[in-house]
Amino acid sequence: VVATLGTTSSCAFDALDEIGDVCGEHGAWLHVDAAYAGSAFICPEYRYLMKGVEKADSFNFNPHKWLLVNFDCSALWLKQPRWIVDAFNVDPLYLKYDQQGSAPDYRHWQIPLGRRFRSLKLWFVLRLFGVENLQKFIRKHIALAHLFEKLCSSDERFEIFEEVTMGLVCFRLKGDNDINEALLRRINGRGKIHLVPSKIDDVYFL
Repeated sequence: VVATLGTTSSCAFDALDEIGDVCGEHGAWLHVDAAYAGSAFICPEYRYLMKGVEKADSFNFNPHKWLLVNFDCSALWLKQPRWIVDAFNVDPLYLKYDQQGSAPDYRHWQIPLGRRFRSLKLWFVLRLFGVENLQKFIRKHIALAHLFEKLCSSDERFEIFEEVTMGLVCFRLKGDNDINEALLRRINGRGKIHLVPSKIDDVYFL
């Protein structure tokens, strides 16, 4: 079962606590996808949004989406790494070495036997900015999102389509889908800013 914290289309948050109870009752693996919003949990005030995370069997987020790390960098946590190691373990004689078993061997955590040193760039970002500056960065983005939300709400032509909790603001012109599609084409056609659309229950928004 996959629960999402911060969906792509509207930054919605699944009821992780409730989903975790159901998964626990039925012995189902619970994976938490926090690809975008996971970076915000560096700020204590947003951790309420992942209530029940202790019931998860795995958790991932992408520092390249909102934590100043360049593409690509994804982090995965596993409650029991042995489960994934047993699934991917390929251990022929020619890959054995003297210190085998003394440290985690990450070639057993994936399909390919090797990978680039992606964690190095995350380490550099953490060392360069530090936790406090990364928190300031996240908080500033969210504050700007709420500012834009306020501007939209104060203009009778617009409406906010989903609650603003992170840096994503879902808004639209009051009216039908066609007028919002036209607005998007006009904004993007100018080449100064770029917006992307989404649709929920056949309602088109930006």
